[in-house]
Amino acid sequence: MCCVKRLLSKRGSVWLKLFNAELKSSHSLGFRLAQRVLVFLRIHSLFYGFFKFLDTAMRSWWITSWLPSWCPSSQCKLKEVEERMLQPLKSKFSKQFVHISNDNKLWTLVFGGVESMTPLVLLHGFGGGVGLWAQNLDALSQQRPVYAFDLLGFGQSSRPHFSTDAQEAELQFVESIEEWRVKLGLETMIMLGHNLGGYLAAAYSLKYPSRVKHLILVEPWGFPERPEPGDQDRPIPVWIKALGAMLSPFNPLAGLRLAGPLGPLLVQTLRPDFKKKFATMFNDNTVTEYIYHLNVQSPSGETAFKNMTIPYGWAKRPMLQRTGLIHSDIPITVIYGSRSSIDGHSGNSIKEMRPNSHVEIIAIRGAGHYVYADQPEDFNHRVLHVCETVS
Repeated sequence: MCCVKRLLSKRGSVWLKLFNAELKSSHSLGFRLAQRVLVFLRIHSLFYGFFKFLDTAMRSWWITSWLPSWCPSSQCKLKEVEERMLQPLKSKFSKQFVHISNDNKLWTLVFGGVESMTPLVLLHGFGGGVGLWAQNLDALSQQRPVYAFDLLGFGQSSRPHFSTDAQEAELQFVESIEEWRVKLGLETMIMLGHNLGGYLAAAYSLKYPSRVKHLILVEPWGFPERPEPGDQDRPIPVWIKALGAMLSPFNPLAGLRLAGPLGPLLVQTLRPDFKKKFATMFNDNTVTEYIYHLNVQSPSGETAFKNMTIPYGWAKRPMLQRTGLIHSDIPITVIYGSRSSIDGHSGNSIKEMRPNSHVEIIAIRGAGHYVYADQPEDFNHRVLHVCETVS
């Protein structure tokens, strides 16, 4: 019985270890700021008292005896649920790890198409993976090769340590894409990026313009600058600022990991829309399970993303400041969802900055931020039309 108690007590301390790990992966300055805010709100002692109580309770063998493993996830489970995501696809494709420097590898899907055509490369957004393109891959790969890969630090790709410096972290992402391209022998590409993938596609185009035939930005993150307090339509309430300061030491998805065995249910409860987006393919929880397993692994790319942001999700290095430097010969298409909460003015700003270059702005009706999943048929049609302009 004593051995069992020691074992369960060890399991019960997992929560606190996760909590401390999240703090260690963050800037101490942000943590000190959070402490000051908590003191100001007179809940500092309550906040930490709660975690102390929870840790003490979880050390009790009679509570931990019925708890499952803290995070019911693994790389094997991620691989299994991704295979379920891709099972409905009708096109033939291959799967492989593409090895790059520092023993890192990028998980890649390759769809045939006409080999003589310029390939289309898909870069997913923050917290995403190749499986989320399930409603697009068949249609997009009919006329040309299509490559989709998990960004470094996400999905089944390697999850290395990233620099805490925003510029260096961005460069690590960009160089991983370039090494991936070289290993696969792709001379040029049509680059399509959603969310964070759009930001990285633009950053790649800045450094390697000769490799990009067309840049497609789908609901891109990180383009506009953070507005000044007086320029905001609605000022941020004090309580939200305080909450933001309190959560600033943590990675964006820390709560999902700290939720432990409740994590899968949390995703299903907070994001039921994802199940609806893929309702024509799945009638179960495959999609929410995939999202869960994608985001409870080691927070590598997630930490890099956090280090590239300032409070409330704005980019430290806004891409609009550099968009004018993208080679004028690279056509740019910006795709937005008409119902998206993302600022759609960046497309107009890009067009103004590039008066002598091709810039097209497409709004897809009835779509939100996840355009490719909200209105997949319309999205696929629009992307194929853009790709037809590239041989």
